[in-house]
Amino acid sequence: MRPARSVPLVAALLLLGLVLTPTTARSAPAATAAPTPVAANGQLKVCGTKLCNQQGKTIQLRGMSTHGLQWYSQCVTSGSLNALATDWKADVLRVSMYIQEDGYETDPRRFTDLVHSAIEQATARGMYAIVDWHMLDPGDPHHNLARAKTFFSEIAQRHRDKNNLLYEIANEPSGVSWPRIKSYAEQLIPVIRAKDPDTPILVGTRAWSSLGVSEGADESEVVDNPVNAANIMYTFHFYAYSHRDKYLRTLARAADRIPVFVTEFGTQNYAGEGANDFAMSQRYLDLLAAKKISWVNWNFSDDQRSGAVFKQGTCAGNGPWAGTSSLKPAGVWIRDRVRTPDDF
Repeated sequence: MRPARSVPLVAALLLLGLVLTPTTARSAPAATAAPTPVAANGQLKVCGTKLCNQQGKTIQLRGMSTHGLQWYSQCVTSGSLNALATDWKADVLRVSMYIQEDGYETDPRRFTDLVHSAIEQATARGMYAIVDWHMLDPGDPHHNLARAKTFFSEIAQRHRDKNNLLYEIANEPSGVSWPRIKSYAEQLIPVIRAKDPDTPILVGTRAWSSLGVSEGADESEVVDNPVNAANIMYTFHFYAYSHRDKYLRTLARAADRIPVFVTEFGTQNYAGEGANDFAMSQRYLDLLAAKKISWVNWNFSDDQRSGAVFKQGTCAGNGPWAGTSSLKPAGVWIRDRVRTPDDF
């Protein structure tokens, strides 16, 4: 009778569980990576006056806005977005596409494709993406209504199955009444909903999205005459050096009555330049934290103004993106606060 084939000693011991493999020997359990913001929260929705995750929990997103893609697309790179997601630990990227000022109207195909690309890059990193229809001048959103219908129809059709988007349909209306802005929203929102029924929509408010304060009004015009649509929020923008207690009080009152999202703010004056007022900025951020109001800072570029977080030349030099060596004072300050996430 032929002898049985011998089993090597190590293999035999492995079968008996007496030898540790190199991947387990003397090593602690592998650390589990924290889930990305989108993995933790899933599809967002508006619940009452708050932004909620897929479990219905009220959450606060924190992140950064790009500068205009027509000027600073070189700041929106694989490396910079890796840093935003992993070093800054941002929850959300606002993709700022100007309509005028050499933006969308000059080449709709090119700019739509830039937005598609930015959405995909944010998605790949587990961040939320705000698609910012950055209308500014002229301040009447109706001027761009036909363009907005074309643009958002394509965006909503292509990305309708994603769970990480928000649509900001009018950056900073100015010089027009709230009913005029409301009319614009009520014509555009059904066009988006026909393609994408679930993504939250952010509606700009009067007077450069100040809830009317910069033109002598207040939040009551929106509270008393809200947009006739579901799953929407209203935007509020502030620049701490210029926008003082009257603006802060308006925001505090409004947030108890309507859902608000701060899609743009700066620590400087309303032009995003000049000295930083970190003390007033912190008062705003304390209020936003207390009321779970999500926020996005302006802006993730190396523009010469103090409100751009990177020092000039950073984008052309392709970084360094992580850490603080390339950051202006506002960048250092805001990075610290983006890195302090909400409890998801």
